[in-house]
Amino acid sequence: MRPVNHLVVILCTVPDEATAEKLATGLVEGRLAACVNAVPGVKSFYRWQGKIEAETEIQLLIKTHSERFDELAAWISENHPYEVPEIIAIPADRVSDAYLAWAVEQTS
Repeated sequence: MRPVNHLVVILCTVPDEATAEKLATGLVEGRLAACVNAVPGVKSFYRWQGKIEAETEIQLLIKTHSERFDELAAWISENHPYEVPEIIAIPADRVSDAYLAWAVEQTS
């Protein structure tokens, strides 16, 4: 039987490789995420405290069950160096059966 699809992809930027490894490892070890991809070289432009900023960051793509979002967001907020970390959930509308079953198992 196909598991119900409640998989989401969380976007979260981090300033450096050490932070990416710390967050990715902690999320997977704690079963808050099934998988985390760290994509280096993302250039972010944003307004912070009235000033336009441009920084090179690492984009984390965090795959998890939607029911883990609140706990995952709290954990990231506690362990992230930014005052206001990016924590955005995007529903994964279409997921292969095998990957979905694996991801649900990893976050249970």
